[in-house]
Amino acid sequence: MLLALDIGNTTVAIGVFKGKKLLKDWKIRTDQDRTCDEYGIILLDLFRFAGLEASEIKAVIISSVVPPLTPIFQTLSQNIFRTKALVIGPGLRTGMPILYDNPQEVGADRVMAAVAAFEKYGGPCLVVDFGTATTFDAISAKGEYIGGAIAPGIQISAEALYLKTAKLPRIEIKKPAKAIGRTTVASMQSGLYFGYIGLVSNIIAEVKKELDGGAKVISTGGFGSQMTPEVKSIDFYEPHLVLEGLRIIHERNK
Repeated sequence: MLLALDIGNTTVAIGVFKGKKLLKDWKIRTDQDRTCDEYGIILLDLFRFAGLEASEIKAVIISSVVPPLTPIFQTLSQNIFRTKALVIGPGLRTGMPILYDNPQEVGADRVMAAVAAFEKYGGPCLVVDFGTATTFDAISAKGEYIGGAIAPGIQISAEALYLKTAKLPRIEIKKPAKAIGRTTVASMQSGLYFGYIGLVSNIIAEVKKELDGGAKVISTGGFGSQMTPEVKSIDFYEPHLVLEGLRIIHERNK
């Protein structure tokens, strides 16, 4: 079995694959202060509750946008699973040309999502990842990673209102009953929620103008399940897109 780890700024996504089937997945909070041993205990507890054994893991692959945590999970792979982890980075075969001016600037998670989206839906396509930041990644009809856009995530936007103003509160991200808020909280929720739908919809429209043909739009990420039904230009929602990309890249680098 394969253990796939996607280390993001907010959460670490964990997936266990048997062949192409995702048997189990979890998300834990990203914490740069945790040690290798602490992450190991968490992971082994998750395995135990799921009825899995560490000895069943024969390979580990890691995607990380948090550099200090990468060696911690590499050590964890060696100590617990007795295998050297494959880390997404330069030199790995992705099967997808990166047309960024500097390909190393593209986050590993963005490449993984792009690879998985093209594998499943073909191109041209656009991946919208509702994570800590909301990223938009365009893939050509030939399967080339063209580039994209990066916007503040909806949670970051909400936190900015709270932290950068004297009287606005911290709020829950949810759809308000009406666009015209009658309280401060309802007004903030309206601005954030409906404003964010407009932001995402407009970026998708602009990117699709530059892609050849009728590009498919695929969403993923932590807020993907909440935002996808609101954005009519999104065609498909894939909650495990990055984990699937890790599985595909592992197969291509055996």
